[in-house]
Amino acid sequence: MSKSDKLARAGGDCEPKQSQGKDCGTVQTPPPTVSISFAADNNNADSNSLLDDFGSKDDGGEGSGSEFSSRVGDNEGSEISTVPDKYGFLGGQQYKAYPDNKKLDPRSISQLLNREKKWMEMIRQWDLNMQKNYKKVRSRCRKGIPRKIRPLAWHYLCGGQLLMGKPDTGCYAEFLSREGDPKYLADIQKDIDRQFFHEMFLSRETSSTTGGEEDKPPPGKQALVNILKAYSVVNPVVGYCQAQAPIAAFLLMHMPEEHAFWCLFSICDKYLRGYYSPGMEMIQLDGDILFNLLKKVSPHIHKLLTKQQVDPIMYMTEWFLCAFVRTLPWETLLRVWDMFLCEGVKIFFKAALVVIRMSLPCKTYAKLKKEFPTMYETLQALRHPSQQLLEEEIVVEQILNLNLTVEDFQHEHQRQTLKRKKKQQLKQNAASQHKTQGTNNVEPPR
Repeated sequence: MSKSDKLARAGGDCEPKQSQGKDCGTVQTPPPTVSISFAADNNNADSNSLLDDFGSKDDGGEGSGSEFSSRVGDNEGSEISTVPDKYGFLGGQQYKAYPDNKKLDPRSISQLLNREKKWMEMIRQWDLNMQKNYKKVRSRCRKGIPRKIRPLAWHYLCGGQLLMGKPDTGCYAEFLSREGDPKYLADIQKDIDRQFFHEMFLSRETSSTTGGEEDKPPPGKQALVNILKAYSVVNPVVGYCQAQAPIAAFLLMHMPEEHAFWCLFSICDKYLRGYYSPGMEMIQLDGDILFNLLKKVSPHIHKLLTKQQVDPIMYMTEWFLCAFVRTLPWETLLRVWDMFLCEGVKIFFKAALVVIRMSLPCKTYAKLKKEFPTMYETLQALRHPSQQLLEEEIVVEQILNLNLTVEDFQHEHQRQTLKRKKKQQLKQNAASQHKTQGTNNVEPPR
């Protein structure tokens, strides 16, 4: 594993390097923050042409597509509404953990438009900015990417544009044209209707030519099948994992099908490498890393979980495997992903620590033990965190204020990796010794 890969796995900032292109037959993966030439699309592309392919996915159907326009005149929906809200959800926004009616004064409107302009200027010189001004990119991601710009920014941050190559290469179409493993395809079909209550994936009644009512196929359903199938073709060793479906669906809500595929590929093969492999050893390793980081930031919670034998794999698996898509309120999730695609998996560690601390909020071990006397109460709190507590600004602020350094992540990653290697070596030695003893005890033939 390269130095940059080790740093990314440990949660450190991965400084970008100039990446080379690829041919259609071999898919290469960039580091979490990669350097992509803006000229790959069009040397003279302006803001509007760059956003043409992305805007319709993220502006809630509003004409101008700016963050301000998407907040004005929205039908926010209700608990029983069949009208999609500004994010496309039916029946109200996902988890409804944030205000529906944020007010914007003229100064805020001006600031939003100015931020959109700055982001487009930064993307125009993406290669230069990722090489020379990475800290500026990181700072703007931490402040939150404007909604109109977010799909394009995510695509560039994760290296989707580099992986995608030129639009006429046809690589994605080639993956789709292959048959695929029947087992994976069957699993994908089983999971496809278990995703978000979002207009992209739900059938809507329309008037038929005969005057009756019929279901209109949801626009995102086939695209979701395509993305998951294509990934199983590109990476047959991993194939398909159920946790990939919500991530793919989440990406489809923000960008076109092919762009979403390459972003999914980058996330699965670079950011969360090893998470979806048989045995899920990497998720277990990261669970141990998380647990020891918890000891540093909240020793009283660490003590409670240790006493109750609450293993991290019991509560953090869905958080990491599904990239928090099924855990956080929508606006909080978007902000966490803004940082994750820029800084790497260390953001998920920090988000997990924040969720743990907010789910078990007592300040002392004695109070924790009284409030959560058994493993049952503790796991209930961790697996079902209060959505009202996970408000966007609070979570982001706590993530940024956690007293953890890059060195903390690197040290804990190295320590846990070495610990696992020693444990595996002991098992191998014990098995070898047992085999030798068994051979020695066999009576010679008569």
